[in-house]
Amino acid sequence: MRFVVSGGGRRVTLFAPEGENVTSSTAPRQLGFIHLVPIDPEDPTRGLADTIELFRFAEELGLDSGWLRSRHLQRGLGSPAVLFGALAQHTTRIGLGTAVIPVGNENPFRLAEDLGTADLLSNGRVLAGVSVHAPGFSDEVNDIVFDAGWRSEDYGYGRIERLRDLIAGETVREVAPYNGIGGDLDTARVEPHSPGLAQRIWYGGGSLRSAEWAGQAGLGWLMSNISSTENGVLDFGLVQKAQIDTYRAAHPHPENSRAIVARVLVPTEDTTPAQRELYTAHVAGRTPRTLKVHGERTIIAPDLLGATDEIVERIVADPGYLAADDFLVELPFEFGLDEWKHILHQVATKIGPALGWTPGGAA
Repeated sequence: MRFVVSGGGRRVTLFAPEGENVTSSTAPRQLGFIHLVPIDPEDPTRGLADTIELFRFAEELGLDSGWLRSRHLQRGLGSPAVLFGALAQHTTRIGLGTAVIPVGNENPFRLAEDLGTADLLSNGRVLAGVSVHAPGFSDEVNDIVFDAGWRSEDYGYGRIERLRDLIAGETVREVAPYNGIGGDLDTARVEPHSPGLAQRIWYGGGSLRSAEWAGQAGLGWLMSNISSTENGVLDFGLVQKAQIDTYRAAHPHPENSRAIVARVLVPTEDTTPAQRELYTAHVAGRTPRTLKVHGERTIIAPDLLGATDEIVERIVADPGYLAADDFLVELPFEFGLDEWKHILHQVATKIGPALGWTPGGAA
């Protein structure tokens, strides 16, 4: 059997000879992972140290990027740019992404300073994934977190545009000639400025409206395993393919557009009995939520559990994967360092190569 699928400007030919697994002739341009930095109140440094070790391990495997989730008022990391400073000292090649920073919680001016610093420390490896939405806490908590100004603040796409302009080095003010007092230190733009960072901003979203805006803005398009059903479409892969098509159609230079999809992969090969039991129970507990629509439109992709060839077959049958450029593996929150390393090892040594990906970006 032989069949051809077109997606997002890529022509993907899939072959399935009798008795062989389905594989894709088109590899992801880059392969990486998304990680939540778990913060244990009893041992808060452990999650940070484990994350540094995980990124070091991932770089040795040849993975292209690692992305940190941002979490506020949760047992997670609220300031990924700070941790990037440490990761820059322990790695040399792997991309350092955020998936994603909710800019509603940030002052765009200060965030531009932090991301610029992290990008310079890492020699231009920051991949700034961002999103925007109005504050979602109760009014009382919002008053504590944002002060009273949140009630009148604009939390639309313009906030992202302002961040991008600041990162790009747009002039904020005119600087008068030095008058000999206080040192000649004043600048007209945000410092430190890192050239090229403004071209590495990704918008994390899950709707056709956001996809169209990200394309028009010329940003990258970053999608997770949670999205929004629209136009009556419930198949998760088709939902994301429609978003990618919308994104590329709106992009001023479609040939330069870049879309990422992410899925939770739980490979069961080379596991200990305890790990296999953990993996199976974990996916079984999460599967029911993937079988229904949450609220008005939210849908969730199923986790991919099984042997590596089974996982590969399901990946290349996913229209979202076929339409995208890059692929990220979302590591389960509840696992530990040994399990995360096991998953990344399976991805880098078996699943990725089966998709046609080459470690270390040599492809």
